[in-house]
Amino acid sequence: MAGVSYFAGVKARLTAFVEAGQLGPFSNAYWGHPAYKLPPEANLMAVAHYLEALDWQREIIRIHAILGGKNPHPQTFLVGGMALAVDPNSPAAINAERLAVLDGLFKKAKAFVEKVYIPDLLAVASFYKDWASVGEGLGNFMAYGEFPLNTKDTSVNPGSLFLPRGLILNRDLSQVYPLEHEKVSEFVTHSWYEYSGGDGQALHPWDGETKPNFTGPPPPYDFLETDNKYSWLKSPRYDGHAVEVGPLARMLVAYASPGAPSHKRVKELVDMVLGKLGVGPEALFSTLGRTAARGIETLVIAEACLDWMADLKANLARGDLRIHNGERWEPSTWPQTARGFGWMEAPRGGLGQWVTIENGAIKHYQTVVPSTWNAGPRDDDGNPGAYEAALVGTPVADPEQPLEILRTIHSFDPCMACAAHIVDATGEEIISVKVS
Repeated sequence: MAGVSYFAGVKARLTAFVEAGQLGPFSNAYWGHPAYKLPPEANLMAVAHYLEALDWQREIIRIHAILGGKNPHPQTFLVGGMALAVDPNSPAAINAERLAVLDGLFKKAKAFVEKVYIPDLLAVASFYKDWASVGEGLGNFMAYGEFPLNTKDTSVNPGSLFLPRGLILNRDLSQVYPLEHEKVSEFVTHSWYEYSGGDGQALHPWDGETKPNFTGPPPPYDFLETDNKYSWLKSPRYDGHAVEVGPLARMLVAYASPGAPSHKRVKELVDMVLGKLGVGPEALFSTLGRTAARGIETLVIAEACLDWMADLKANLARGDLRIHNGERWEPSTWPQTARGFGWMEAPRGGLGQWVTIENGAIKHYQTVVPSTWNAGPRDDDGNPGAYEAALVGTPVADPEQPLEILRTIHSFDPCMACAAHIVDATGEEIISVKVS
């Protein structure tokens, strides 16, 4: 699918879209902007593979649908969708036939990443090497770690995690600090919330409060008064530090953790990408590095999935059909009063949840999500979050077309649903949902 006729066909399809005015996601691009540097051939290749990626995505999520029950909206409370049981002898469960389907999908995923994603990443990045010195931001990176390999010791031993857990401060890859959930806290000094004890304090999620306190300005407005409250996001901090989370953080922590299961492969791929582009290790701390890290991580996980698939098949062959730890399955075994927390790596970064239970019911629940870590406003000392810090010093050719700003923000892959309030052009709220 890389011949002249293939790309000629894609070009013809694109021409038809343009002539029909059906540009879809490309309709609002800043055409002619000097920050666009790809030659026509590279543009055609990138768009062709963008279309291929849509087809690949449709295929790869079948794995999630088979194992998890539904897709593309696993997080919604839609009726229907059920994870399949694990029983090699049942036609309605995870059996030999479905294992073969999963195996084929994992192999296709690995091939696509190897033959399309990584080569495209290197090709496009070669035209944007100047972005290896733009968009770093904080220099602090945190990863909760993910993919436990030792199911008997997943909660307390970071070494059981394929992608390791840890904290990097001030770009120093010689030291990865361990994490303690008690050191997570949130400020609301510049957030549209209030704390009962005063907004200048930082609360651990177990003690956290989510009490809206919108102080304006009422839309429409030209700019926000950042000396005051200006965001619907809180300001999470780890031991007082603003940190970046996400693929770059995960790859840096893995790169700097020699004992981690993924360290060797991550280091090989990072060094390969830096070598191919002819840039130094400082390029990791940039918009370019953040974008490259997402591709490197995708390949690392695509490769690991085949190993995990082999483990699953080996377990089933031994008759090991366990899918969970049933020790606390029966509600009668649950404590009437307890506190707990859980953390994991979501695609965009570290996700933590803290719960307090009293009299057998949830009394208090707080979540600190990846885009809150990255997009949160300044804290009580005026220190910015990852987004704001990454934008400092960004060259902007045309303030009316801030493509460079968008490029750095997009490198974080923002998910702003938790901080977006929809209004029309006159500032009127479009919809309000109240749950009683």
